[in-house]
Amino acid sequence: MKKIDMLTPIGILIGISMVVFGVISSGGMSGFLAFIDVPSMLIVLGGVFGTLCVSFPLKQLKNMGRVGKQAFQSKEINVEEIVGTFVHLSEKARREGLLSLEAELEQIDDSFVKKGILLAVDGVEPEMIRELLEAEIAAVEERHARGRSMFEKAGDYAPAWGMIGTLVGLVLMLKSLNTPSSLGPNMAIALLTTFYGALLSNLFFQPIAAKLAGKTEHELFVKEVIIEGVIGLQAGQNSRFVQAKLKVFAPVEKRKLEEKSEHVREA
Repeated sequence: MKKIDMLTPIGILIGISMVVFGVISSGGMSGFLAFIDVPSMLIVLGGVFGTLCVSFPLKQLKNMGRVGKQAFQSKEINVEEIVGTFVHLSEKARREGLLSLEAELEQIDDSFVKKGILLAVDGVEPEMIRELLEAEIAAVEERHARGRSMFEKAGDYAPAWGMIGTLVGLVLMLKSLNTPSSLGPNMAIALLTTFYGALLSNLFFQPIAAKLAGKTEHELFVKEVIIEGVIGLQAGQNSRFVQAKLKVFAPVEKRKLEEKSEHVREA
């Protein structure tokens, strides 16, 4: 079940708030309004969008919003629950055989787990199961990397377009030195485009790319746990052995807490 990942919008809001606070505390509302310049925004945003159009095919660009949305969502993947699921399945398989696991598939939502169990039930060799599932992991990793690369590239392009805007503003300013009334707007373009480019890169594009990379890493880690569980099922391993093997993938803090509880019960 996907929930809102509150840290992403909170982090962006904190970053913007600190910038706004710094500006207003030093220059008041008039100072804040001085940081709003539509031409500067258009140069940076339009430039970034244009370079993304050159860098990526239309089909991939259409998915940019959907990919970015993942940074604002949190899908709960509990390793402990996965371990418990495979312990239950291994107990059932040893009592009733691998074919009995087909009845359990309706209660499992994860398609990757279902695929692995079906391969095990069909009697596919462990090496082949691992190869097929790891090929799917590689495909997922590649697909996520392609989606993430749009934000990584946007993070690279934004500061560059800020500098381009700065050069535009400086050229316009130098050409109009005899017209004092135009110096202010041209100077604003020269300075604010660099500001907008750096802000977009460091508060939006690059952090979202980093968040997506972290989510991908965790998802691939969970899939590796699932592969080990499926191999254990196919080999007919004892449920206690399956549990002990998969427990090593649990967070260190969780394992220490469970070990402490076991020692207390033994005492």
